[in-house]
Amino acid sequence: MPWTEVSRSKVGDLGLGARLNDAQYALFAQFLPPPKTGGRPAKTDLRRVLDGVLYVLRTGCQWRLLPTEFPPWQTTYGYFRSWSKAGVWQTALTELREQARRAGGREATPSVAIIDSQSVKTTEKGGPAATMRARR
Repeated sequence: MPWTEVSRSKVGDLGLGARLNDAQYALFAQFLPPPKTGGRPAKTDLRRVLDGVLYVLRTGCQWRLLPTEFPPWQTTYGYFRSWSKAGVWQTALTELREQARRAGGREATPSVAIIDSQSVKTTEKGGPAATMRARR
């Protein structure tokens, strides 16, 4: 596949797959907690951290194998853990899901849940009889 402006914009300057564009990052940045007060100001680019987290989640690679184009894996993982503890991922997921439902002309939260009660039998016997040792 030859490189075009469209394909290069999807890959970005890292060459590691799709990165968040400005609109997507701005949408997600509203959920990030404010920086801590006091101490030395942070020099880490949160956009690169977020791209690194999404890279790990998208590819399934180990944190230690995070490419060097992103911040160090310890920094990226530390932000991921702190955002998880602060509830950033759950808050973002809930809000983005509600926005998508409203954009589709539906209510923000579903009013009906469907639970499938079909199950597969694994054995005719149940309880302790199914796990007893055979007699010799």
